[in-house]
Amino acid sequence: MRYALGIEYDGSDFLGWQRHGNGPTVQAAVETALSFVADHPVAVVCSGRTDAGVHAACQVVHFDSDASRDDRAWVLGGNTRLPTAVRVLWCQAMPDDFHARYAARARCYRYRILNRNIAPAMQHQFLSWERLPLDADAMHRAAQALVGEHDFSAYRTVHCQAKHPIRTLHAIHVRREADQVIIDVQANAFLHHMVRNIVGSLVPVGRGEQAESWPGDLLAGKDRSVAGPTAPAEGLVFLGPRFPAEWKLPGAVTL
Repeated sequence: MRYALGIEYDGSDFLGWQRHGNGPTVQAAVETALSFVADHPVAVVCSGRTDAGVHAACQVVHFDSDASRDDRAWVLGGNTRLPTAVRVLWCQAMPDDFHARYAARARCYRYRILNRNIAPAMQHQFLSWERLPLDADAMHRAAQALVGEHDFSAYRTVHCQAKHPIRTLHAIHVRREADQVIIDVQANAFLHHMVRNIVGSLVPVGRGEQAESWPGDLLAGKDRSVAGPTAPAEGLVFLGPRFPAEWKLPGAVTL
């Protein structure tokens, strides 16, 4: 039987999603918990990897198990074995051809910047910080040059393992809410550090240090070395993937 899970996590104390031998990862924590519930080894496949320090509001994974467990048992049993920074939100039995990565048609991220002259004390693990005033409207206008299918070489890390840099950015919105600047991005898929590199190149526009045309010029130039810095991981949340309605998943992850 194949199952899909929705998972929320605070990525502060994890070295990213993907399991490896260098320290704690979210994948390792989830697989350990599910293996206990199933009473056999369980491997999960995620809809989109997140880096060290990045959070998720609803990561979606799938896994296979022949253990006789209902959806509630996977949720409650898994949560009893997970660290407090990770929680299974829901579980749903799925057809055998469902794939958390390949069935997803979009991924959505949110980046939050606290924009005031004092760094945050509360919720600092969920916020980036910029002391100088940011013009969110200018950042929004500048970001629209990135919408569409493009070669995003200027916005990928040199360590990116993707086979090609072509991605389709569906939408990007920048807005201000009180003392926070919020950037929402949706694309078919993302390159390694792509969102954080985009944010790092929008902030100089918001500070008035670069023209609104600069992010588009960087895109056309395809040169990562002249673009803005990679924004800190703390401000980034993977809101989740988006699947076609035919899979009948919860509304939060359905197109």
